[in-house]
Amino acid sequence: MDLLLLGAYILVAALLIAGLAGSLLPLLPGTPLILAAALLHGLVTDFSPIGAGRLLMLAALAALAYVLDYVAGAVGTKKFGGSAWAVVGALVGAVVGLFFGPPGLLIGPVVGAVAGELLKSGEVEHSLKAGFGALVGMAIALLARFALAFTMVGLFLWWLWRG
Repeated sequence: MDLLLLGAYILVAALLIAGLAGSLLPLLPGTPLILAAALLHGLVTDFSPIGAGRLLMLAALAALAYVLDYVAGAVGTKKFGGSAWAVVGALVGAVVGLFFGPPGLLIGPVVGAVAGELLKSGEVEHSLKAGFGALVGMAIALLARFALAFTMVGLFLWWLWRG
């Protein structure tokens, strides 16, 4: 094994580990890092045994993780009795939160849900309940994102092992 190939394998392993960590930490893009590891492996092995179909499957799982991030706060808001205004507020808060880094990603949907519900009902207690729902939804999304990342790594390693 030449030095370049060894370096590529080390980078693939590092990307897989960083991807798993990134699925829990808002600083790192977890599932895209795992997808990048699979793509890098494919590039250095002429996409054997990881072909286009398997890469597309990993890409779909990565995309699902991102959709969950944006939708979970809104779903949690609704489950905790938030109005349509609170749900829209949670979605808007998630998008606006992107521009404020990791704290914005955590706080945005909660603030958006509370603000939306305050605009609709004017009731502070009900608004805080909707915001708590957004927080619960985001916590569930975090667990789901980690499960998806773990599944992606598991599939990747299984495909490598099975050939």
